[in-house]
Amino acid sequence: MTELVPTTCMRCAVGCGHVQQAPEREYGLETVRGDPGHPVNQGLACQRGVSETAHPDGEWLTRPLERKGDDLVPTTWESALQRASEGLGTALEDGGDSVAVLGSGQQTNEAAYALGKLARGGFGTRYYDANTTLCMASAVTAYYDAFGSDAPPPTYDDIPDAETHVVWGANPAAAHPVMFRWIRQSAAGDDSELLVVDPVHSETAAVADHHVPLEPGGDLALARAVLARVVETDRIDEAFVDDATIGFDDLRAELPDAADAAEMAGVSMSDVDRLAAALADPTLLYWGMGINQSVNGTAAAGALIDLCLATGNLRPGSGPFSLTGQANSMGTRVCSSKGSWPGHRPFADPDHRRDVAEAWGVPVSRLPDDPGPGPVGIVDAIGDDVDAVYAVATNPVAGMPDATRVRENLEEAFLVVQDAFRSETVEYADVVLPAATWGESEGTTTNMERTVSRVRAATEMPSGVRPDLTLIGQLADRLVPDLFDDRPEPEAIFDEFAALTAGTPADLSGISYDRLEAERAVRWPAPEPDVAGGYRYYEGDEADDAAASTPEPTDESWSFYTRSGRARFSSGTARPLPEPTDESYPFTLTTARRPDAYNTGVRTREDEPPTARISPATAAAFADDLEAPADGREDGAAVADGRENGAAVADGREDGAAAQYARVVSRRASVTVSVEPDAAIPDGVVWLPIHHPDVNDLTLPDVDPRSNEPNFKQCAVRLEPPQERDVRAVAEASV
Repeated sequence: MTELVPTTCMRCAVGCGHVQQAPEREYGLETVRGDPGHPVNQGLACQRGVSETAHPDGEWLTRPLERKGDDLVPTTWESALQRASEGLGTALEDGGDSVAVLGSGQQTNEAAYALGKLARGGFGTRYYDANTTLCMASAVTAYYDAFGSDAPPPTYDDIPDAETHVVWGANPAAAHPVMFRWIRQSAAGDDSELLVVDPVHSETAAVADHHVPLEPGGDLALARAVLARVVETDRIDEAFVDDATIGFDDLRAELPDAADAAEMAGVSMSDVDRLAAALADPTLLYWGMGINQSVNGTAAAGALIDLCLATGNLRPGSGPFSLTGQANSMGTRVCSSKGSWPGHRPFADPDHRRDVAEAWGVPVSRLPDDPGPGPVGIVDAIGDDVDAVYAVATNPVAGMPDATRVRENLEEAFLVVQDAFRSETVEYADVVLPAATWGESEGTTTNMERTVSRVRAATEMPSGVRPDLTLIGQLADRLVPDLFDDRPEPEAIFDEFAALTAGTPADLSGISYDRLEAERAVRWPAPEPDVAGGYRYYEGDEADDAAASTPEPTDESWSFYTRSGRARFSSGTARPLPEPTDESYPFTLTTARRPDAYNTGVRTREDEPPTARISPATAAAFADDLEAPADGREDGAAVADGRENGAAVADGREDGAAAQYARVVSRRASVTVSVEPDAAIPDGVVWLPIHHPDVNDLTLPDVDPRSNEPNFKQCAVRLEPPQERDVRAVAEASV
């Protein structure tokens, strides 16, 4: 019997501890379950994290590939690495910016750090992104604006103590099930409640005490309406604002009329008042991609932080809490050298650049002096500045907006793809390097509440697969000799980047593999071996009050990484949405996660078209244009999906109704979809899952002007009848 290996789930950013076990004589994982000894989840685990770790549906890459004409053919490791280094090296002859590097929040801390070191210190390119710009950059920018530092102040420890839970533009019931269980347990207490702000009546909204269904893109207007009502109803925590913040008087003078802002957001004043009143109690305000992925993402995230500051919700049991999607997005923000140098060292600060260059043994002139334009700008630069691209554990062909343009540009570049699965991006590669995945890799990861824990290999790797860290080191040896002193090993690389964070806001220098072995998980900042982080920016002594049910703070103070030492209110204003609806494109497309699918679908691949959810009223108005596949089945027979003929598809249709198909058309592309009438979707909105590789053909490449995060959540579309060849293709795939 093989041993049970403790590790961390890499499915989402909650950071649950798992135990994994390999079969006796095969590769892979036979047992995956929650780890009762892990301090984060104490044995809890969601089914999707277990199943996608043990039994992913994607096509594994098991041998290196290189392009011969139009085909990718198997090759040796030596040939693949030589071809990759020659192609990247040729581009580097024109300067470091000729190579772009795309990383991922799926990498370990060690691989993310090594990739950033290669990109910034080896190549010297500004065209580098660790994938966080696609999901968290707006929240990061808003945190820096407010606190002078990244990452949420609260931790999971604050969830039980909050009386109000406001989930805004996020769906943790689908995206973070274990964390959402804690939220629901807390909200179920006496005098506690769960409020959800979302255009869609999501899985989270379905169990909330109240749902506020705003218009898509109306978040900033609603946040300002709520703050205006907080002011009007004298709910400002004047003592906190006076003692710990700056900028409130300027913001108050610019606030809109609450009723006018509520109308812009598409909500009633009673909803505004419900939110304003809720903030009077200790409140955790969570948000996700519905806020971040917008041209107004930074301003909207800043406005949510403003609500917390104005009401004094910056104490234990309260505060702004951005929900991170990818498992190690937080880790890449600390160690990858994307938006800051390791430890959140300011990118443009000459002293920090000099320290990093000295630690890496490279000339400071090689380090870029700005963090670059983000993924959309990187794709735009292909064919101009950029001649070659190295993509690691990411799938830009499916995951970036306006994906047709991404494919066209990548076809013009020399492309090296390093991945565990045969993604859409692999098909455009010149060289493919098969990488290890969950259960096969060693290292660490950092969850959304700043907790670092070990990632361990429970199974052997096939001979044709190598860890990300090994492959990064092998390319570095060929392209930038001596960048790494020795062959990169996880523990040595961890010690290197942890040392670089010493004395920074994100100090990991007190964490080591030995400490993680003993404690299982440690939250930063951890500047000493016996210190771990808690609630950030706050210090308070609590005294027991016999008349009170909870301890009361008696001496509170706050300190922030800003020049004044105070938290800063924001001043962001709304930009017009880049593509409003009109007569030609009368519907708003929004995209989001499904509970049962993974990122761009590489672990949960489906051959069927994506399912478009629309309101029953929209479906009825469009009914004459919908079409069922002419496949010879009797009316009412189910699409071949494992159900018995006649069983309803789980999409709101009556039992026995056949699937219906349409085309969703934007100004950039059209996509065949199955149509699911769903009362959870508001009229005028088309909902599509982010996981299907066709969906981002439709979306916009416009970005937030400060964070460079794309406007994934809103663009204008129309519905059309499917073309005959599309219906025929669906029918052939379904029988």
